[in-house]
Order: sequence, then C-alpha cells, then structure tokens
Amino acid sequence: MLRVVLAEDAVLLRAGLVELLTRVGHRVTAAVGDAGELARAVDADRPDVVVTDVRMPPGHRDEGLRAALELRARHPGLPVLVLSQYVATAYATQLLGGGASDGGGLGYLLKDRVGEVADFLDALDRVAGGQTVIDPEVVRVLLRQRTDDEPLRRLTPREREVLALMAEGLNNQAIARRLTVTEASVVKHTGNIFMKLELDPADGNRRVLAVLTHLRGDTAA
Repeated sequence: MLRVVLAEDAVLLRAGLVELLTRVGHRVTAAVGDAGELARAVDADRPDVVVTDVRMPPGHRDEGLRAALELRARHPGLPVLVLSQYVATAYATQLLGGGASDGGGLGYLLKDRVGEVADFLDALDRVAGGQTVIDPEVVRVLLRQRTDDEPLRRLTPREREVLALMAEGLNNQAIARRLTVTEASVVKHTGNIFMKLELDPADGNRRVLAVLTHLRGDTAA
C-alpha cells in the first residue's frame, strides 16, 4: 500500500483517480485542487508519493510542477509523478533538471496514460520505488527533435529502439521483455549506445538522466 497525495483541479478526474488508487489498495491521504493545498498536505503528513497535474490554480500554468519542485527541495527524495495534458518537453526537462539530484523517484506522464490503468499503476509503483519514468510520447518527441544529431545517426535501428526504452526508464530486463530478446542482447546494445553517444554507462536513474540529457541536446552527461 502506498500513501498518496493527489493534486488535480479537474473534479471528475480527481475523483476517478482516488477511486482507482483506493480500489487497488493504496491510501489517498489528501486529494486537493490547487498547488497551495498540495504543499500544505505534503508538509503536514509526508506521503510515499505525490501525483500532481502540471497546470493548477490560480494561474493554470505550471503551478503544480513548481510546487512539486519546491516540495522536493524541502523533502529530499520525495517521489513525484507529474501528469500533463500535452507533450511539453520543457516541463519534463524542468522536472528532471530541477529534481533529479537527490535520488528520489520522478515521473512525467501524459494524462492519456491514466486510461491505461496497468501502465499508470506500474509507473506509480516505479516512481515510489525511486525510479525515473518518462512518457513514451515525450521520448519520441525528443528523438524526433534530434534527427540531425550525428551520434544518433550512428545507432542501428535496434539500438534506437533500446535507447527509447532506456529513456522511458526501463531496465535491461524490462527492455528484453518488451523487445522479446535476451537480456544479454540488451546489455550488448546498451554498451554500444553508451559508447557511440559517449555517455557514462551508469545504472538506474543516472543512466536514464544521461540519455535524456543527450536527447535534450545539453552538454554531454
């Protein structure tokens, strides 16, 4: 059972998420409708994981995201799963760049993913467990934005598939299952990817963040 604080200003979606999380055995300790209430709920009783919309009252801009980052600063390692209506790589970059250093789980998902219940619950569990989870559509957009990148053009089609799954936060075992190949094959592909992109072949979140740093076009990790 996870103790969850939920922040979502759309009343019907908030109620639906509360029902879903409760039905699978989690406990929603607070379900709030704005960023201020989110901060107060987490400060009063730190949960196992926070789920928040990016856009929250009063401005309906990035209040939920900023609240999440401020909470991470006050409570290092607080797992946060951010939901967004649209693909906004700038929001994903801000979340990862501003909250990745303390080792806690981070996630950025499109709201459409909530409808895929198994995927959403899996992402929630992974974030609560300290992993980084990025929506596949965000990864696809980042890859499309880097089509002129010379190192990426060195990758084989299979290596590009593996790279995309790595960026989503999947480990080697999960990638092997997704592609129906052996784990040894995935290890070989990931080694080639890190060599060709000149990235640090670190495990876990550092591996994901290294790949995302490259895909964003930042200085090499």
